[in-house]
Amino acid sequence: MTIHKTSAWPLAQAYAMLIVYASLYPFTGWRDQGIAPWAFLASPWPKYWTGFDVAANLAGYAPFGFLLALSFLRRGGRTVMPSNRSAIAVATAVGAVLSLCMEALQSYLPYRVPSNVDFGLNALGTLIGAVMAGALELAGAIDRWSRFRLRWFVDEARGALVLLALWPFALLFPASVPLGLGQVFERLETALAEWLTDTPFLEWLPVREIELQPLMPGTEMLCVAVGALIPCLLGYSIIRSVGRRAVFAIVAIGVGALVTALSAALSWGPGHAWAWLSYPVSLGLELGLVLAMALLPLPRRGSAAVLLLALVVHLSMLNQAPASAYFSQTLQTWEQGRFIRFNGLVQWLGWLWPYAALVYVLIRVSRSERQS
Repeated sequence: MTIHKTSAWPLAQAYAMLIVYASLYPFTGWRDQGIAPWAFLASPWPKYWTGFDVAANLAGYAPFGFLLALSFLRRGGRTVMPSNRSAIAVATAVGAVLSLCMEALQSYLPYRVPSNVDFGLNALGTLIGAVMAGALELAGAIDRWSRFRLRWFVDEARGALVLLALWPFALLFPASVPLGLGQVFERLETALAEWLTDTPFLEWLPVREIELQPLMPGTEMLCVAVGALIPCLLGYSIIRSVGRRAVFAIVAIGVGALVTALSAALSWGPGHAWAWLSYPVSLGLELGLVLAMALLPLPRRGSAAVLLLALVVHLSMLNQAPASAYFSQTLQTWEQGRFIRFNGLVQWLGWLWPYAALVYVLIRVSRSERQS
């Protein structure tokens, strides 16, 4: 039996983790109320609800159902392909069980209220997403995507495709430098100092001799250029032809600019969507595109090696600068719930995406060396 390696499966796993995070946040104050965790199933329906609540619960689980059903349909292979109905049924059942577990666990959290309506809407959202995947399979869209993937990408492209699919969502969380993902050192240093307060281990924490200084315009331009180049190099490591690499680079940098504008609009209002596009930033985007075009002929292994260098340089430059006071106020707006629990989803992506890409590239390069 031939098994297809599909990007939908790791994406479904990642989305399930995000559902758990959003359902159980803030993970504090756990207590036993003396009632069964499944008691909410027999509770009366809530008296007050809004259309937004209904839409949020449906939309929250629909991508999970879509990805899960799609992964079942794709993993079956050519000789043993699960039926459309079976994939939809299994995906819906998994989504319903996940929602049931999350609602049950919420009965132990003081800030969360389990709801049978939420459970039903989550299960329905999973079903809607699974049916959409089944409809695309019946329409032949999945086969067309498979043929497109075979033409454009190498066989072992799943990890890179997952990272590329997550990159625009990581950019939604506001960054102090446009396209600058992974600026965590200052926050990590502060968090460690708070955790180690009143303990003897605080003396072991390294202390910087000088304060972090804002990036100079030239350094900011270079940081933006490398940030734009990173997804291009990641794509080069799995794309077969030079012409398709050029198309991908233009699309990737364009998507990065548009998503950054969307993030600014969400943070400061639609009128400020392009306020981040200063002169050094625009030069950085242009330089990133020029570098991407110049590196088109690189072999796939060479692209992975240059990507490794770009990630290290980018993270080094980005984490040598502090977050501005204005940027810190923007973060507080996100983290205090203006965007409900959506901030938790993109915040972790924005922090961890470049480090996940770094691990992926290290594995790819080391595997290539062993095979050679």
